[in-house]
Amino acid sequence: MFQKYKSLYALMQAFPDEKACIDHLEKLRWAKGIVCPLCSSTRKFHRITRGNLYKCAECEKSFSVRKSTIFEESRLPLRKWFMAHWLITENRKGINSCQLARELGVTQKTAWFMLGRLREVAAAMSATSGTLSGTVEADETYIGGKEKNKHSNKKLRHGRGAVGKQAVLGVVERGGKIKTSLTENVKQEDLRKFVERFVSPGSNFYTDDFGGYIGLNNYKHESVNHSGGECVRGDIHTNGIESFWALFKRGYHGVFHKITKKHGHRYLAEFEMRWNMIRSLQGTRFDAMLESVAGLRLTYQKLIA
Repeated sequence: MFQKYKSLYALMQAFPDEKACIDHLEKLRWAKGIVCPLCSSTRKFHRITRGNLYKCAECEKSFSVRKSTIFEESRLPLRKWFMAHWLITENRKGINSCQLARELGVTQKTAWFMLGRLREVAAAMSATSGTLSGTVEADETYIGGKEKNKHSNKKLRHGRGAVGKQAVLGVVERGGKIKTSLTENVKQEDLRKFVERFVSPGSNFYTDDFGGYIGLNNYKHESVNHSGGECVRGDIHTNGIESFWALFKRGYHGVFHKITKKHGHRYLAEFEMRWNMIRSLQGTRFDAMLESVAGLRLTYQKLIA
C-alpha cells in the first residue's frame, strides 16, 4: 500500500533516520519475502546487524537492500536519495542538477549523477507500460536553439524552422499514458515504424495534417487541418499530445535550458514518467518510483560514455 507524502517536510518526518529508509525500501522491494540479488535464492538468510546486511545460505554471500539497485555503491545516505525521489516526482517541470545540489547539500556533479540514475528508473517504468490503444493522438516537435540566435560559426545556414534542431515524436493515449522518442527525421517511414511500435492496430488515431502520417492503414486515422486554422472537429483533435509538449518545453526552456542529443532520451523518460503518473495521488508517485529501482545500475563511466 503506497503512503502519502504531501510535502518534503512530511517525507522527512516519515523517515527521520537511515534505519527508517532501509526498512521502507526493504518493504517495497521484498514485499513477498527476501530474494538474494546475487543468486535469486529465497531459501534462508542470516541477518548481519552491522551494516544492515543479509547473508544468503545458498551462495554464502552478503548483501543489503541497496544491492543491484541505483543506490549500489553510493555513499550518500538513503534520506538524501529519498528527497531526490520526491523532488523529481513532484516538480511538474523537473528539477535541474544545480537546484538539486542546493536542496540536498551535495556538489552539482553528484546531483547530476543522481538525476542520471533516477532517469534510468523513469525509463524502466515507461518501458513496462505496454502499447497504447483506444483513442491515440500523435504529433512531433523539435528541441534546440534557433538558428538566428546562434553564434555565426555555429549556424548551419541551411534554412529556417527545424534546421539544426532535434526532432521528437510522441503518441499519447487519451486519458492515459504517453510514449516519446528522439528521431533523426520525420519521414513517413520513420513515423510509421514509431506508431506501429507503440500503438495497437485498430486504434482511433488522430493527428494534424502533416503528410508523414498518410498511409497508416492499420488505424482509424483522422486528422485536423492545422494549416487551415482547424483545431478541433468533433472528437478529433491533438490537444492531449500538445499539452505534453507544452509542459516539456516549459521544463526545457525554464528549468534545464539545454538538453543534448546524447542525454535527450533520459529527459524524455523523466517527463513521460510524471505524465504517466499524473492521476496518482500526491505523494504516492514517490513510492511508485522507489519500488522500481531494483535491477538497475548506471555507473558514472557509462553515463558520460
